[in-house]
Parts: sequence; structure tokens; C-alpha cells
Amino acid sequence: MSEIVSEENIKYDAGNYDVIVVGAGHAGCEAALAAARMGNNTLLLTINLEMVAFMPCNPSVGGPAKGIVVREIDALGGEMGRNIDKTYIQMRMLNTGKGPAVRALRAQADKHAYHRAMKKTIEEEPNLTLRQGIVDSLIVEDGECKGVVTYTGARYYSKTVVICAGTAARGRIIIGELRYSSGPNNSQPAIKLSENLEELGFKLKRFKTGTPPRVNGTTIDFDETEEQPGDKEVNHFSYETSDDDYLDVKNQLSCWLTYTNETTHKIIRDNLDRAPMFTGVIEGVGPRYCPSIEDKIVRFADKSRHQLFLEPEGRDTDEYYVDALSTSMPEEIQKKMIRSIAGLHHAEMMRPGYAIEYDVVDPYQLKPTFETKVVKNLYTAGQTNGTSGYEEAAGQGLYAGINAGLRAMGKEPFVLKRNEAYIGVLVDDLVTKGTNEPYRLLTSRAEYRLLLRNDNADIRLTKKGHALGLISDERYQKFLAKKAAVEQEMDRLNHLRIKPSEAVNKFVQEHGDKPLKDGVIAAVFLRRPYVTYHTLLNFMEAPAKPLGRRVIEQVEIRTKYAGYIKKAEANVERLKKMEAKKIPLNIDYSAIDGIATEARQKLEKIQPRTIAQASRISGVNPSDISILSVYIQQGRIAKTK
Repeated sequence: MSEIVSEENIKYDAGNYDVIVVGAGHAGCEAALAAARMGNNTLLLTINLEMVAFMPCNPSVGGPAKGIVVREIDALGGEMGRNIDKTYIQMRMLNTGKGPAVRALRAQADKHAYHRAMKKTIEEEPNLTLRQGIVDSLIVEDGECKGVVTYTGARYYSKTVVICAGTAARGRIIIGELRYSSGPNNSQPAIKLSENLEELGFKLKRFKTGTPPRVNGTTIDFDETEEQPGDKEVNHFSYETSDDDYLDVKNQLSCWLTYTNETTHKIIRDNLDRAPMFTGVIEGVGPRYCPSIEDKIVRFADKSRHQLFLEPEGRDTDEYYVDALSTSMPEEIQKKMIRSIAGLHHAEMMRPGYAIEYDVVDPYQLKPTFETKVVKNLYTAGQTNGTSGYEEAAGQGLYAGINAGLRAMGKEPFVLKRNEAYIGVLVDDLVTKGTNEPYRLLTSRAEYRLLLRNDNADIRLTKKGHALGLISDERYQKFLAKKAAVEQEMDRLNHLRIKPSEAVNKFVQEHGDKPLKDGVIAAVFLRRPYVTYHTLLNFMEAPAKPLGRRVIEQVEIRTKYAGYIKKAEANVERLKKMEAKKIPLNIDYSAIDGIATEARQKLEKIQPRTIAQASRISGVNPSDISILSVYIQQGRIAKTK
């Protein structure tokens, strides 16, 4: 008869670290790398080493708002931009016909190469230890997190801990009537950690996301689809990547466009009684901006078709991702759906789509640094905070890793404002407004989006990254040289004049403008919609030293949109005054007469740090803010509860 060993007996001390990161998805990788590169002895624990930076859903990086986040991650010294530049199979600049505030890069990733490259980077990083293990509980003493305990009984101690558990947190996969406990891509789930968080007093929510079927590319009839090639112009996410590095633009793989049809829709409608989305099987809240195909058919019943994109998952596989066909329908129904679509009439399904439910920490329990209010020295990031998307996760991971690293070093925290970065918008939205569904970054969420562009992330954030120790001196000097070149050329354009020559007047008349009678400042001439920097050089002397295309891009955008940028910057200055009005930590909202009941409840729950943050809380009206401001200004701070 074998001896039964209690859990208490098998626990052992496994090591001491400055920072421990739980989970090696996109959030965990960035958090661990940031903490280690800042000089902290860091441990990264993951359920499965084969899942490091894995892409269980869409194998892509970037897109509207999201692509700008990747640029911001890079400007702060993160890894996602560099990694996708090394491993992409297609790159496209989106929204090129629109203004610079909504332009963004999107890359199709080789998901297996992406995983391998990120894992190698982590393995080779000094101060960083990568280890496989499932964290079951936290070591908490007197309200402070002191480390973690794994399922093998290993006790790891640290000054700070970052939880990036993602969809593995009490994950449950659903395919039709089939339900089973699992993390993404049939990986092992993390069950006990969620239970431990609840024991510690955290409020958890249940969210849901989904993924579409994958098909064998050799069985796709591409002649029935529309090709979507990559851009012919070289583009990269990382400011460190030169145009000569990595991939030749001619070596990109195409994606392919096709559509659902009435037959597809009928198959879905006829089987809604077996759809977990409508039978009550799925309890978690799904993402509104990325609905399942069965949800689309019901919500948009008037639509005769929906776009689908067939996207290669890598160079060394024939597996294709059927983007926008996310579903949890039974497997046999998924096969019928696929076979009804143009180009997929003979397609072989390699993996069925599925829905996955998982636990998230309600983000009102977080401080603006992502440290939890419930347990000191404990940070959370990624889908654990209720977001969706690799980019949102990576941005949060970097942010939480920086703050966990700073706390471990005894330094002041790092906070990004809404006017400084999309990451700042993301953080503020989560901790101030919370979320009732998987949160996705959109350009419309950023009131200062003209300042938060794809082209200027380095201008906004490189100095901060260098101060944190995440940007090398060499890279910082290159950045300063680029910044100086932009400013010098803008100054030159504000002093040179375009004279009314025959060539100039012929050019403006060809574009429907009146000929020039007097000279005009070059910068003013450049603001005309049809004038580019390169056409401007036809009518004036070129700079002494040729400018790189990224410098020219900055000069052109900042000149053309100078008026709008100035207005946005004025709004930022007004916001700074509100941000400067701090709310005392010991304030008793119940003692303030005149504040509405809903506003009082929200203020007590969120505990905003500034008047500006309080004004962004839903349910808190301008009248409530006015009363609160007067109360604080008069110094009538109530006693501590």
C-alpha cells in the first residue's frame, strides 16, 4: 500500500527572486523581460514551455489602435515589435487613405516562429529564469505578497509578483454539447490559483472568447477567393529594425478573402438549438467587437454575407486560420459551414473552433500602477485584467513588469497618462471605468488620438524607456539624432519661401488652385492637401544632408496637421490642471453633502487619485465633480473611515 503524502509535507523552498511573473503569454513575456532588463533577478513560470508567447487565436499582430500599442511597447524597450519583425510573413499598413491618427501596421505572424524567437530571447536574457510549473497559490503575509507555491510544492519567494494567467485561469472549452476543463489550445488549465484569489478577497468575473476552425491549405481552392497581398513598401514595428533587416518584401505570403452566404447562414440558423451561445451553456461574457459567426447571423439577420479571411499560420505548415468564423457550434455543423463557403467546398478541417471561458480579476481592484488594492506587491496584467488581444496583453505586461520591477528596487512607480500613450488610455479605462466584457482598444477610446499616432510613438516614449533602463544609450542617441533632424527641417521650412515661378504656378493650377502672386512660407505651402514633402523639394533647395523617410514622415504629418495638433495640446494642458488636483487618500465621500448616491458609490469603489480620474468614472456627473472640487479646495477633509 502506497503512502499518502499531504500537501504540507511536500512543500519546499525553491529559490528567492526580486520579481516573479506567473504565465508566459504575451503579457507575461513582456513583464518578465522588462523586470529583468531593469536589473531585477526575475523568475518566469509557465504551465507549458511550448506555450511561451503562443498565439492560440488569430496569428497576427497590430491593426487599428493595437498596432500603435506595439510601437509604444517598442519605444519603451519591450520585445513584441522586434519579435514580429523577425517572424512576420506579411505586413500591411492599414487606413492609408485616412488621416495619420488612425493609420496602423498589421502583420501576419508565423506563429510557430514567433513562439520560438520569443522563447529564445527569454532564455538568453540575463537575470531571467524560465521555468515550467503551475502556480496553485500565493504566499501572502500581513496583506503583502511574498511569493508563490506551485503544484509540485515548490515555494518561490520574491519582493513582487505579477499574475498573467490569461485564459488558463479556470479555463473551460466548449464545442457544441462538449465541455471540458482546459486552457487555450487544449493546454492544462490553472484551477487552484483562481480559488486562492477568491480566498484572498478578490472579486472574479467570468469572460469568454472564441476561435475559428483551421483548415488544410492544400484543400483550399484559392481561385474562388480574392488575394490580399502584403505591402510592397517596407514597414516595421520596431524602431530598431532597419529596412535592410530580416524579410524581403517580395517574400511575403498572401491572405485570401472569401464570404459566407445564404447557405452558410441557413446551416447556422437551423442548428441554433445546438449553439452554446444560445442554449445557456456559455455563462461568460464574450467580446462585443469580435462576435462569433452564429451571433453575427442572429444580430445582423439582414446581411446576406460576411467577410472571411483565410490566413496562413506559418511557412512550415499548411494550416490556415479562417478569420471571422469564430464559433462554438458542434464539430459536424462546423464542417458543413466550412464546405458551404466559396474556396472551401472541399476544405479539410484540421481543428474545430471552440469557445473558452476563463476568470478575470475585476479591474476596479487595481491601482493605476496595476498593483492590486487587495494584496500589496501583487500586480496583474493581460487577459487576467479583462482585456482581449495580444497587443493589449503585451502592453499591460510591460507596464506591470516595469512597476513590479520598480517596487522591487524601492523606486517610484511609473504611470502613463491618457495623452501620452494608448497604453495609458488602456490602463486608465480599466482602473477607472472597469469593463463588463473583454476590453478591446479602439481609436475612438482615445480623446487625444491625433497625438497618439503610429509614426510618433518613439517621440512620445523613448525618453521614458531610456530613463527606466530599457532603452540602450546607443539607441537613445540615434533617437535624439532623428528628433533633432525633424526639428531642424521643420524650422528650415518655416523660414524658406516658395516663390511664384512658372513651374510652381503650373503645379498649383493643375490641382485646381490659383497661381501664386507672392512668395509663401514653405511650411504653409506644404499644408496644401496635394503637396507632399518630395514635391516641395522640386521648388526649393534640398537640405544639406538627405533625410530618412521616417524623418520626412514626421515633418510632413506635423506640418500638415499643425493646427489640429495645437488644439489637442491645448486640451492636454487643461487636463493637466485637473490631474494636478489630488484627492486625499483618507477622504470620506459619505461626509460630502450634495453628491448623488450613484456617484458616491462609484467614488468609494474606484477610489480615484485625481479630480480628472474622478470625472471619467461613469455615473459621476459634472455637478458631482464641482462639489468634490470645492470640498477639497476648502480643506474640509472628513475623518478616515
